[in-house]
Amino acid sequence: MPVTVSSAAASHIKKQMLGRGRGLGIRVGVRTSGCSGMAYVLEFVDEPQAEDQVFEKDGAAVYIDPKSMVYLDGTELDFVKEGLNEGLKFNNPNVSAECGCGESFTV
Repeated sequence: MPVTVSSAAASHIKKQMLGRGRGLGIRVGVRTSGCSGMAYVLEFVDEPQAEDQVFEKDGAAVYIDPKSMVYLDGTELDFVKEGLNEGLKFNNPNVSAECGCGESFTV
């Protein structure tokens, strides 16, 4: 299944790209970390990798490498505001457990 990007997340990504002044989009990845085993990693993309999968919404591009795609398949990337906090939220159907602080997850 593809990774989807909500309209709110697309708007946030475009705003971040405008503020940065350059780049093609963001890369979403997964790395081993935290108390539950895996953590999301975000970085700007200036040059895509040949093996990247690209998901676009309203002019915002999200790049994912094949190794991370295994863990992100079917994920919806959203932007949420909760009280004073705001940020990208991963609605990932592959997650079986998350740590208490929300920094890492298990599939």
